[in-house]
Parts: sequence; structure tokens; C-alpha cells
Amino acid sequence: MRIGQQNFKIVMNIKPKRSLSFLVEETNIFPVNDAGARFEQLAELGATGKAFSVLEAVSTNSAPTSMSDIIRVTGMTKPTAHRIVNLLIDIGFLDRDGSGMGFIEGANLVDLAHKTLAAAAPRSLRHSILQGLSDETGETSNYGVLSGGEVIYLDRVEAKWPLGLRFNAGSRVPAHCTAIGKLLLSRLPENEASSLLRSMPKSRYTENTKTDLDSLMKALRQIRETGIGTDDQEFMHGVVCQAAPVITEDGKCIGGIAISAPEARMTLDEARPFVPQMKAAAANLASTFFIVSNS
Repeated sequence: MRIGQQNFKIVMNIKPKRSLSFLVEETNIFPVNDAGARFEQLAELGATGKAFSVLEAVSTNSAPTSMSDIIRVTGMTKPTAHRIVNLLIDIGFLDRDGSGMGFIEGANLVDLAHKTLAAAAPRSLRHSILQGLSDETGETSNYGVLSGGEVIYLDRVEAKWPLGLRFNAGSRVPAHCTAIGKLLLSRLPENEASSLLRSMPKSRYTENTKTDLDSLMKALRQIRETGIGTDDQEFMHGVVCQAAPVITEDGKCIGGIAISAPEARMTLDEARPFVPQMKAAAANLASTFFIVSNS
């Protein structure tokens, strides 16, 4: 019996260990691609690499990431994963999801990402695309993404005749009354958009601001039909804005591109002829993400 137990232990110890590539493929959260090789590379860098592997695993997932998914995808042992996750929570790089479903990006990680984007924006190809759109339309152009109930401007080019209120890269504006915000909300499943609108603050900024759920959902349905978001002096009195989605080759919407102008200089009706130029700029912007991911 003792020999059998020893043999049993030997069999268990020499059982082939599944590769991280296999672990990544086993999960539905992350695309296979080179993710397994990436996690293997990070695992060789000790605790620092493991911390980055957790951050990459969580930030790649649009939904909260459970501890079991982190363990499965990164290949860490349970004690190591718990230790790394707790460390990242302590320094504000991870946070527990309010619903108890798992872990999400922490405030300090989001802030670091925004600062990085703000610093890099003027030097990027994406900035030159926005500059070209601004030059072509003669108006302010910006690129933003949805973050909860807000839109975060990742980059912005002011027109030669600025709007008066300046928003730099990293600035946040409300989603319920801005062109990019409503556009990106309209691309969510209806029940998800409704739930988000119901829970987010919906302050009234002008007499045109819609704050009741029914009116906002009706507006989102109209935007869903046209594919173009609009802001008819809903956020700032005297300022109009229209937005087009930035969609990658695989059909993923990664933000919105918009032009803004004083209503006295350009009405929404006068802005509509610029939709083709905006869609072309959005396609060019989306292609830069493809270039980066394959470089």
C-alpha cells in the first residue's frame, strides 16, 4: 500500500502541466492570439511581471474578472494570485466590483492611463487624424470613450475659433447630454443602456437637456437608427455637436469621434454634410488601433 501511495504521488507529480496558452484558450474571456505567450513572458519577471499579468487580464475583460478567471488565465497558484490581487487593491490599481462579480480597474490605474494618453496624444497619429478633421470642417474635433456615466476625451483639437470652454485630453463630460456619450450608449444592448441611464447622475445643463429615462431612451433609439450622435445645445448653451462611432475591423466600437461648433456658426443641419468626412476620420482612427495591435 505504501509503495502504491508513492507511485501515485509520482504519477501526480509528472502529470504534464497545461501551458498558459492552453489556459487562455480554455477561457471565453480573452482571445487566444498571443495572450498565452504574453502571460508566460510576464511570469518570468517575478512578482512585478505577475502584477502586470493580472492588470492585463482584468483590463482586457469588459466585465468584472473573477479570481478563478485570473488564476486560470495567468497560470498562478491560488495563494500567489490572492497576494498579487490584494497588493494591487492596496495601491489602487484594482478594485472590487460593487456587484461582487469580481475585480475591475482601480481609480489609480484609470488615472494613470488617462495621464499617459493625455501626454502621448499630441504626438500620435491619432492626433493628426483629428487635426485633419478639424482643418477640413473648421471646427473643434475630439475622440472620446464611455466610462460609466461619463465620456472621457482621449484627444481633442481646438478650432482656430475655440468654443470658449476648453477641454483637454483626459477631461470628463456627462454621457447623457453629449453627442459621443449618447452615441456610445445607443450601441449598448437596450436593457444595459437603460440600466446605466437609470443609475447615472443626469443633471440638467441647459433647457434642452433631457433628464427623464423615457426621453433619453427614445433619443438613443433614434441615434441607433442613424448611427450618428447629436447634441443640440444639451450640454452647453449655444454649442452643437455630432459624433460618429470608431469601429475596428472586427466590429468592435472603441469610442466616438465628434465635431463641435457654436450654433451661431454651424447648426446641426449644417453639420450633417460633414458626416462622410467624420466617418472617414473614424475609420482612419480605428485603423491605428489595428496597426498598434499588430506591431
